[in-house]
Amino acid sequence: MKVLIVGAGGREHALAWQAKKSSQLTGLFITPGNAGMVDLGECWGLTDIPEIVKKAKETGVDLAIIGQEDYLADGISEALEAAGIACCGPSAKASLLEASKAVSKDFMKKYQIPTAGFGNFTAFEPAFAYLKTLKAPYVIKASGLAAGKGVLILEDLDAAEAGLKSMLVDEAFGQAGAEVVIEEFMHGEEASYFIFTDGNDYVPMPTLQDHKRQKELDLGPNTGGMGCYSPAPVVTPEVEQKIIDLVVVPTIEGMKKEGTPYKGVLYIGLMIEGGMPRVVEYNIRFGDPEAQPLMMLLDSDLLAISMACAKGGVKDVPLRWKDAACANVVLASGGYPEAYKKGYSINGLENLDLSDEKMVFHAGTKKDGSLTVTNGGRVLGCTAIGKDLPAALDEAYKLVSQISWPEMQYRKDIGVKGLKNLYAEKSAQTSVGIILGSASDMKVAQKAVDVFREFGVGFELLVASAHRTPERAVNFIHELEEKGAAVIIAIAGLAAHLPGVVASKTLLPVIGVPIDSNVGGLDALYSIVQMPPGIPVASVGIGRGENAALLAIQILATKDTELKRIHQEYRLKMEQKVIASQPEGY
Repeated sequence: MKVLIVGAGGREHALAWQAKKSSQLTGLFITPGNAGMVDLGECWGLTDIPEIVKKAKETGVDLAIIGQEDYLADGISEALEAAGIACCGPSAKASLLEASKAVSKDFMKKYQIPTAGFGNFTAFEPAFAYLKTLKAPYVIKASGLAAGKGVLILEDLDAAEAGLKSMLVDEAFGQAGAEVVIEEFMHGEEASYFIFTDGNDYVPMPTLQDHKRQKELDLGPNTGGMGCYSPAPVVTPEVEQKIIDLVVVPTIEGMKKEGTPYKGVLYIGLMIEGGMPRVVEYNIRFGDPEAQPLMMLLDSDLLAISMACAKGGVKDVPLRWKDAACANVVLASGGYPEAYKKGYSINGLENLDLSDEKMVFHAGTKKDGSLTVTNGGRVLGCTAIGKDLPAALDEAYKLVSQISWPEMQYRKDIGVKGLKNLYAEKSAQTSVGIILGSASDMKVAQKAVDVFREFGVGFELLVASAHRTPERAVNFIHELEEKGAAVIIAIAGLAAHLPGVVASKTLLPVIGVPIDSNVGGLDALYSIVQMPPGIPVASVGIGRGENAALLAIQILATKDTELKRIHQEYRLKMEQKVIASQPEGY
């Protein structure tokens, strides 16, 4: 089978990489392609649909897999089929599910598919009037195709007014923003859901979570995606069944009723809150970067399922996926998604040890002689498989560490939401014990409790005096050991014997927290730090219950990579607080 893949990004590189594994493949062609694809197949460099179809027919292409949405919206599927070439991709009319957000939202409303409340507008005044009826944050979307960047999420009405003007008055997004969709903001956690479909039947793919915002902690403008991972723990089996019943089936049936049956790959962007999915948007093809983990996890013939999407019979194609997790980290040009420079030489690619489980997919690259240089906003996708999400993230970030070019940017918190969901399953397990010398010490203990709750770390707390109830303290220590706790925090003031008594009764690490007193807490601090040889107690600042908790978390994280990355996010939050405290004008 001769196969053509249409597109130039990381998605198409991943599709070509997977297609190359098919025993049915006799020739692979890519257009326009990029520097990462030249070793996989013949890159034509064509972007004009009539030229692509003419070349495909002359070459004897049997199947075309369309990666980029603009080709589909412009009717490449019909043009290829008219030339006798099977096409995995929807018709131009079916492509309006993505090509017009206004059409898409009206479709969801008509077929009662759960989504946010909305209004469609082509003029500024009525659009702004509707905007003022909503509460912040404000969501404004260019209705047309805008390469994943036509979505504004703004925190106040003045900014929203300016954003609306930029689209409808200043034409910042060109024709794509001539009509806008204004939506109610949806709270929850995002997820990506993909299906293969022939217009009648469908088969699902593994769940994913993309990271749309440019910066860590979901800050900065929307991008085409800065990284993703699979599977997404937020999509539980119960949630997935709701997605199928409330979204997938009504979408497929609705498209048939509209006279535009949908065939190809359908992406459903979701927001999930309280176990209920709502649709953020549809995409009419594989997502990018989501296609990269999906192609690495696919353990079946991509060509067979793609041909079935074009010709029918998707339910009859055996579809297997690797029993593993996969993570992707996007390396982008400095300045992306706004203006950025091109032409930087990429260092480190030649030294990478790549395999079926570790790949760097090219998105915005080109060849300059013997060099590979940057040629786009999103440049590379470092993608790796692991036995679980922490392992996959570790391998992906190892790839990241080996690559560089001037002004390169990437997010350091890919996958943290997934790790939090996974770690929440452990929160019932007691990992830390907190012992207070007196109930009056609770205000300091509360600082530690708040940190543990934020991280999802399981803990137990007891009031026990070293002098008045020593047996109570000892019994609690033994209980903690039996439950598998790894750290004990002892909080006390004055002579502060409690941390020492605790340390003398256990081999677990003990962290002492001195409490303020008539001499400023120095008596308690000195007592804790002057433990005799052989009975160590760590100490934090006076009254610093939060630091004791963070030190305990660092100890736990030495054996728990999920917790280690969650802690990294906490550090990023502190960093952002410092940046936000900068006085205006300085």
